[in-house]
Amino acid sequence: MEIKIANSAGFCFGVTRAVNTVYEAIASNDKDIYTFGPIIHNKEVVHDLETKGVRVIESLEEIPDHVDHAVIIIRSHGVSREVMDCLTNAGFQIIDATCPFVKKIHNIVAEYSEKGYHIVITGNPSHPEVIGIEGWMCTDRVTVVSTKEDVESLSFEPGTKVCMVSQTTFNLNKFKEFVEIVTEKGYDINVLNTICNATEERQQEARVLAASVDAMIVIGDKGSSNTQKLFEICKKECENTYYIQTSSEMDYSSMKSVSSVGITAGASTPNNIIEEVSKNVRKL
Repeated sequence: MEIKIANSAGFCFGVTRAVNTVYEAIASNDKDIYTFGPIIHNKEVVHDLETKGVRVIESLEEIPDHVDHAVIIIRSHGVSREVMDCLTNAGFQIIDATCPFVKKIHNIVAEYSEKGYHIVITGNPSHPEVIGIEGWMCTDRVTVVSTKEDVESLSFEPGTKVCMVSQTTFNLNKFKEFVEIVTEKGYDINVLNTICNATEERQQEARVLAASVDAMIVIGDKGSSNTQKLFEICKKECENTYYIQTSSEMDYSSMKSVSSVGITAGASTPNNIIEEVSKNVRKL
């Protein structure tokens, strides 16, 4: 059996930076450590951090009261300006592990909303990255679109200035399609492709790889947006595509009849899980 592993599979720069930030804080701090939201979308990593004493808080209501003895690390997906201001004003030691690519979008929407633009964000409205991005607006003139129908239903006053940005892990081809639809509506539009380069490369590589194999395995947390997009892309190219979080979820016996298998993984998937899946496939 031929096994092809995507070069881009596994941790991206932003995830590596965020996870390393937490482990470094554990090693250098005697204070209680919290992350505002799971540091990344991977239950295995979050669980390992919990075993080392790191606790996750999901809302401002859960903020600890021992300010002098707590460190709060901002998740890789970022948070709103309100959350950041609240934590800062409370006097906590804050370590910002927001992905720099996400931070760039915060600055963009703050700048363009202040200039009077209506911001259109392509992405999942319930994803923490998108919620955080919305939280850096200077006005309430923002619309989140995730489907073609959402984009087709957009309707602004004539002369409205529109700024389009994207969740960093959004499907590149969908973003291009959405931009084309908005452009045809005749608005004064400023498009800023904020899908990170690593996401673009991962998606393109997954598409080519899936088209060249008999079966495809996509590894990543079910709550990971970028992994979900990889699965969608691979499924279109290879009907025999599996989406798993860990090796134990894979029924390897189903692959005994195939001659080639491709493996890719989301940006929050640890290398040890990718290696374990690859090892088990090679045993067939």
